[in-house]
Amino acid sequence: MGEKLLRIGTTYIPVTNVELSSDWYVNKLGAELSYKDQDKAILNFANQSIFLVKSNENQSSNFFDIHGNERFSLTFEVNGLNALQAIHKEFKQSEIRVGEIEDRGHSGRNFIFYDIDGNKFDVWSELSPIFKEKYLISK
Repeated sequence: MGEKLLRIGTTYIPVTNVELSSDWYVNKLGAELSYKDQDKAILNFANQSIFLVKSNENQSSNFFDIHGNERFSLTFEVNGLNALQAIHKEFKQSEIRVGEIEDRGHSGRNFIFYDIDGNKFDVWSELSPIFKEKYLISK
């Protein structure tokens, strides 16, 4: 196989109400709505296309690891600890359900947050070096 997978282009997130969820992502996270119908909404943010897909209640993108801990399926990156602290504060002020900023024993810091359907996400204070290089981001 000579070709390689280059990037993740689309992520699918289950939601119970496409209208409410798409409004939440636009108003709370700054996503850009590019399409919406009764079954899905297509959002652009964090350099990715996010599909919010109408699903049954009590579904989420979360999963449980071997130790029974609920895990997130996505980690968003910000550029440094100051950016992480600022977005954490902004999320709290916007009444987004957030966890505390954590030291998980690796470089940077993280915190988790949830959307209105209980989908759990992570935010990390370290941008990937390849992303920084490609988009000419300096600290």
